[in-house]
This record gives sequence, structure tokens and C-alpha cells, in this order.
Amino acid sequence: MKADAAREFIAAHHRAVLATQRADGRPQLSPVLCAVDDDGRVIISTRETAVKTKNLRRNPDASLCVINDGFFGGWVQVEGTAEVVSLPDAMDGLVDYYRRTAGEHSDWAEYRAAMVRDRRVIVRISIERAGPDVSG
Repeated sequence: MKADAAREFIAAHHRAVLATQRADGRPQLSPVLCAVDDDGRVIISTRETAVKTKNLRRNPDASLCVINDGFFGGWVQVEGTAEVVSLPDAMDGLVDYYRRTAGEHSDWAEYRAAMVRDRRVIVRISIERAGPDVSG
């Protein structure tokens, strides 16, 4: 599968499981919502204190299995290098993420305050590999 086909799928399907690597090398899996930004990177919102954030700061290798809303059927796996962007630099990315996954917020000032209060970060994953290339 080409990365552009994976981006199209992710732009339409936001449910995923993110795999990062713990300090001992074992995988750590997290259910997340994701989208694709204008630069073609997968974007995820999480907290500064989350285990996945700590893992990605230590080792930026990330894998993501994105599924359709019905669970059965189409899915994609992407792998790449993650960048964690903290506040205040993350705010525009967090707004963009919300718009791509949920639409317009009823009160953007409230949303921005919640992002600060929750210590949110934006994770951007550059797609380096995408699949599946075969089925069955």
C-alpha cells in the first residue's frame, strides 16, 4: 500500500491503536483518535504526562493500526517517526486536530483552556511505511 492511500483512509477513519516502545522494549498500546494534517503526517492529541508521550520522547518509532468505524472491514497500518509538540507550540495543531476529528467546537476559548489545563500535546507521525499490501 502506498502512503497516500493510507493517508486517505486515515482522513476518513479516526479510530486507531498506537504502539510505542516501553523502556524495557515491550510494546505499549493505546487506543487513540487520529487524523492527517496538511503535511501528510498522522496527528494525535494526548497528554504531556501520558505513557505514550514519554515512550515517544525516548524512542520516536511509532506504529498505528487504523480501523474503520464498524471494526470489521478495511484497515491500515502505518509506521514512522513521531514528533511530540508541547504547549504553547501545540495549540494550533490541537485546534486543527479537533476540526479534523470532530468538526467545529462550540467554544474555542473553552477548548483552548481545556488543552492548557490537561497539558495536551500533539503527536505528529511521518509515515515511512504503510500496509497491508496483501489480504488473507
